[in-house]
Amino acid sequence: MTFCLNFALYLSNAKKITMNIDNILQFLRELKKNNNREWFAENKGWFEQVRMEFEELSKNLILEIAKFDEEIKHVEVKDCVFRIYRDIRFSHDKTPYKTHFGVFIANAGGRKSQRAGYYLHLDPTGCFVSMGVWCPEPNLLKALRQSVYDNIDELNEIRHSTEFSQYFNSFFEEDKLKSVPRGFPKDFQDAELLKLKHYLVDFKLDDSILKADNFIPRIGGIMKCAYPFNQFLNYTVDETNL
Repeated sequence: MTFCLNFALYLSNAKKITMNIDNILQFLRELKKNNNREWFAENKGWFEQVRMEFEELSKNLILEIAKFDEEIKHVEVKDCVFRIYRDIRFSHDKTPYKTHFGVFIANAGGRKSQRAGYYLHLDPTGCFVSMGVWCPEPNLLKALRQSVYDNIDELNEIRHSTEFSQYFNSFFEEDKLKSVPRGFPKDFQDAELLKLKHYLVDFKLDDSILKADNFIPRIGGIMKCAYPFNQFLNYTVDETNL
């Protein structure tokens, strides 16, 4: 009840919604220790405050990304922010709430878009940004692999560039195949890239970024370095969805 009373007072005194990352992370720490409906109901006021803070942060991030990616100009926050409520119908884990906040900013659907986009993840156990395509449908994954194979020189120019490589040195390798997928030569020079299940890069955010007054421009600058990579992927995504 203490947290409930303290943050009800904080909420009543608030003049405007601010991007208080410390507040968001503290809420998530407490939620992780008390992941049940009773605690959540008692602290609903605190949740509403951090939800609005995260939505404000996401809105400002959209505006920052739109400075270098014009396709993001008309993306709406409500389409991009993930709900905190977990779908537990088919899960062994019956805890009702996620213990992180996430937003995926992409044209043509926001968090539901198949296009390469920009993701921000706030979590007390580790915050990061991620760019690219996560878990593409089988036909799209096949097309992306074919594009990597056919245009490897272009992709290598992007990933070995000074801007890109200062933040991203490897791709996300979860679920990676053990061998080169059927239809591609095993002696391909960058065969490891064809084994990927996701075409995604990420960068961990430390306290020097999380506590910075210019937090939004800082992570916007990191995301900008992956813009050519997203463009490369989205050419294939758009062709596949025609």
